Amino acid sequence: MDIYLIRHTRTATEIGLCYGQTDVALSPGFSEELAALRQKLPASVECCAVYSSPLTRCMQLAETLSPSVIVDDRLLELNFGRWEGRRFDEIEPDLLSRWTGNFVETAPPDGESFTDLCERVGGFWQELLSQPHEQVLIVTHAGAIRALLARVLDLPPANAFQLRIDPGSVHKLRRQHDYTYIDYLNR
Repeated sequence: MDIYLIRHTRTATEIGLCYGQTDVALSPGFSEELAALRQKLPASVECCAVYSSPLTRCMQLAETLSPSVIVDDRLLELNFGRWEGRRFDEIEPDLLSRWTGNFVETAPPDGESFTDLCERVGGFWQELLSQPHEQVLIVTHAGAIRALLARVLDLPPANAFQLRIDPGSVHKLRRQHDYTYIDYLNR
């Protein structure tokens, strides 16, 4: 099975805004970014199973790739709780420092930790591997992609943030004989 992890394209948000599970729009340059992204995908994209986070920034992209998108809430970005929609520089410094010092185990107020996110997408991954797909496109967020890659590579969760996940990037995995190979990252 070929598995393409796709991060949504750029959003129309200001730099420094905390918007994990907040539904934000894609940038006005979406059409151009979509054309570039399509060049990174298999020619037979219409034959792929397409999974997506339910947020607009992923669904808008996924629906250009397939008329039948499988929406899965486990592909949502990290839940930043009460920090959603706020600028990071407006968050109480001591709370932000406590979270950045141990984001793997510490959650923002009423949000989730990176470990919570890893467990959530891990359940999706296990279910995906039991499906008979030949090619899969997964349209999701940087945090979910990092969590999936940490699982595949057996990385400590904190090390997942050493992986660059650009907007509109594609990461290709290949599942063969009960083993997952990385063909490429951040293309």
